[in-house]
Amino acid sequence: MELNMSMKQTQTLSPQMMQSMEILQMGSQELLEYIENQVQENPVLEMEEKYTGKDEGVDLQRKLEWLESTDAQNRVYHQQDSEDDGTDPVSNYGNADETEENLYLYVLSQLELLDLEPELLEAGRFLVESLNQNGWLDEPLEDLAVQMEKPLDLAARALEIVQSLEPAGVGARTLSECLVLQLKRREDSGLAIRIAQDHLDPLSKNRYGFIAKALGATQEQVYAACELIRSLNPRPGGGFAARENLIYINPDIFVVNFPDHFELLTNDYFFPTLNVSSYYCRMLRDSKDDEVKDYLVNKVRQAKWVVRSIEQRRSTLMQCAEVMLDLQEDFFRHGPGHLKPMSLADIAQRVGVHESTVSRTVKDKYLQCSSGVYPLSYFFSRSLGGGVVGGPGDASSPDTAKAMLKKLITEEDKHKPLSDQKLCELMAKDGCEISRRTVAKYRDELGIPSTTGRKQYE
Repeated sequence: MELNMSMKQTQTLSPQMMQSMEILQMGSQELLEYIENQVQENPVLEMEEKYTGKDEGVDLQRKLEWLESTDAQNRVYHQQDSEDDGTDPVSNYGNADETEENLYLYVLSQLELLDLEPELLEAGRFLVESLNQNGWLDEPLEDLAVQMEKPLDLAARALEIVQSLEPAGVGARTLSECLVLQLKRREDSGLAIRIAQDHLDPLSKNRYGFIAKALGATQEQVYAACELIRSLNPRPGGGFAARENLIYINPDIFVVNFPDHFELLTNDYFFPTLNVSSYYCRMLRDSKDDEVKDYLVNKVRQAKWVVRSIEQRRSTLMQCAEVMLDLQEDFFRHGPGHLKPMSLADIAQRVGVHESTVSRTVKDKYLQCSSGVYPLSYFFSRSLGGGVVGGPGDASSPDTAKAMLKKLITEEDKHKPLSDQKLCELMAKDGCEISRRTVAKYRDELGIPSTTGRKQYE
């Protein structure tokens, strides 16, 4: 048995350092709750409203109104826009107003205004409560009638009434029924109704010639009817707030695009300001009681560390956001499709911190700009060519590749759509070298069908 002595250097984190790292990675809502808890637990901490000067509040409001006026998709449920471009990374999030209407309350309010017999009104209420998030009924009417303990004919009458309410298409049980309910409220939609009822599969494959022959119409008439169908909303409840479990996002960073420059704002304007109580500081200075002094020394030290850590969080977040704004300027000027490859190391190197610090800084943080609300993690993507941002090997990011892919497909000959291999070759000529399998993957993520699904038949 031998005893050996050796020296080694290890790093241990103090409770204060661990607390500082926890604060750094907190999202806005979590930080607000943390501040409120700290104020309750530590009497030395005082909380005051941020806005004490009228001019400062007016200035901030002006900047945010500018941002709001150019923000086309900063709400939770603008799903139609996100489907169109396929690039919205937070399609289930946004700055939903607390007064945003609820689908169920909206439909129920219309139902209550109708002069219905009590049993029919009760059945209608049950059907409205059975609607899913999209405004559809998932269960067969027969099953719903059994659940509400009503005759099937009464349930059918109630369903007809619910389907007559706004938004158009509510209460549908299938995609076909949802489209038909909307079309029946439009003039000159007879051909479109027949297509929606019996020819949705050929429509999905752009087989206009087949539909025209089956319905005895010209291809021009069929094409116009199909475009009308495509303009409808297959999820009539999508524009309303969920009945429960609403998730609101309070952006941590605002990027305001003025005509001649960008400006970064942090939402700490909306956080209460934390101060160390002057009253307790005087008590610490004047008290003769050692026990009271020990208690106050500890509480003052804790309070100062909390204030310092929150300020450090704000400073680090702002530094990282400034670098992101510089590296991703094309995105903030032109929107989705112009995102450059960017890594944690790119930010860490410019800010002068470790990558783990950047990782904690962007965790659960969101940014609002004129293109919408995005998690900060959205702006980090690998280079398809293995290069680094701004370097000689700087290459396309997945976001840029998807935009390029979508543009090629939009401009293709609809009668002879491009294969994935051909798309791969065309993208390579434009400097975006990705494999055929990656093209297929991005195409699926964009919701674009294969060659067969895009082909328009005579």
